[in-house]
Amino acid sequence: MQNDTLEADVKNAIEQGHDVQEQVRQLTLRRISARSLDIESLRQIAASVLRGARAAVQKELNLSAAQTGAARTQLKQAVEGLDGALAQVASATRLAVEEAAGRAQKFSGEDLARARADLESLEAMLLETLQTSASSAKDAAGEILHDLTAHTRTQGSAVGAQIKDTLAVITHQLGAAGRTQAVAGLHLAHATSDLLRQIAAGVLTGVAEHVKPGVHGKEG
Repeated sequence: MQNDTLEADVKNAIEQGHDVQEQVRQLTLRRISARSLDIESLRQIAASVLRGARAAVQKELNLSAAQTGAARTQLKQAVEGLDGALAQVASATRLAVEEAAGRAQKFSGEDLARARADLESLEAMLLETLQTSASSAKDAAGEILHDLTAHTRTQGSAVGAQIKDTLAVITHQLGAAGRTQAVAGLHLAHATSDLLRQIAAGVLTGVAEHVKPGVHGKEG
């Protein structure tokens, strides 16, 4: 299965230890861009990333305190990479809406309302998946993930910050959709998926840099 492959890729990236946050962000984004864009697919992908991350640090967690600290850092970086990839989903949605508006095209009110509902649940999905992963790991990895979940709830996430910007654009376009009957037959999920594929392929590198996690992912 694809998600089993993602889990193995994340585990391998963390074990190699080179720029874990960025590697996990890219792996997650590539998998998102290859799947149907819905909240359940994103939940499955996030769960696979966290399983891979937990598997990668198991050996270190059974060793010295110093290596436990290294495992904590790696798990934190993996979570920030996942958060950053989800932030790019929100960013791509905003770009899709803005691009359509720039071409004097409109998404239907139904498309926009569905996108708004999905976006509003995206950060909650991240937190729920983190919590589920923490609860299913009855070891030090679970304790670390519990801490990371609590920290993300308190400090906010990269995806949460990006969602606020995107929702403002969607709300504006919903008003515009209500004022016009000239609605083009555009589907937001498809347009967003196309943008995500471009980002995953490195085409929209400026966007990738813009929503790179870090600001919201620091320890407090």
